[in-house]
Amino acid sequence: MVISRKNYRCRLCGLFLRRSCPTSKALANHKGWGISHQRRSDRKTMAAYEINVNKADINYAGPDGEALPLDVMGLFFFAYRDFTGDADAMLGHQGFGRAHHRVLYFVCLRPGMPVADLLDILKITKQSLARVLRQLIDHGYVEQKTGRSDRRQRLLFATDKGREFFATLSATQASRINAAIASLPADSRKTVARFLAGMVDPADRATLERLNLTIGL
Repeated sequence: MVISRKNYRCRLCGLFLRRSCPTSKALANHKGWGISHQRRSDRKTMAAYEINVNKADINYAGPDGEALPLDVMGLFFFAYRDFTGDADAMLGHQGFGRAHHRVLYFVCLRPGMPVADLLDILKITKQSLARVLRQLIDHGYVEQKTGRSDRRQRLLFATDKGREFFATLSATQASRINAAIASLPADSRKTVARFLAGMVDPADRATLERLNLTIGL
């Protein structure tokens, strides 16, 4: 395709455009971004048009003026990607996803957990949880029992098959965590745990305590 003045390829969105790129327009209007499509005729090997970003114009400060912790945010993204990726393939073979893994985790962590508590922890709709639970129950990983004191309660327990599958899912994740902590100074485990607990919404701190996730912090 011939690239002319009225027909060029945008390096932001990758599309061939006739006039101006809506993506670059939106970014150009965003405070702190200095972006423009500019004709380059000084080098034959360059594309007819390219995006020039003035990095000095990029504003990495938050609304309150504080510098954004982009390094920690990026590291958190990559760590979470690889942490969850370890189990994704095994879940996929069973036709499951991360929602099934989360349910298994909490049911194994606290056998007999009421469905209502699980809903409050996962922050998902009843319909979504019902679908995930039905699949786990039908495949024999979780069983549901009626509460003794309150017959309206539905209590969740992992079966032997469910506990075994959870142990398999957790093996590589545990190894990744232990290897990362082993490379840190002594007693860093508590520091890491405090950091993660500090990331949790204050309204859920009591839930962490009930689940015994903050013992000794």
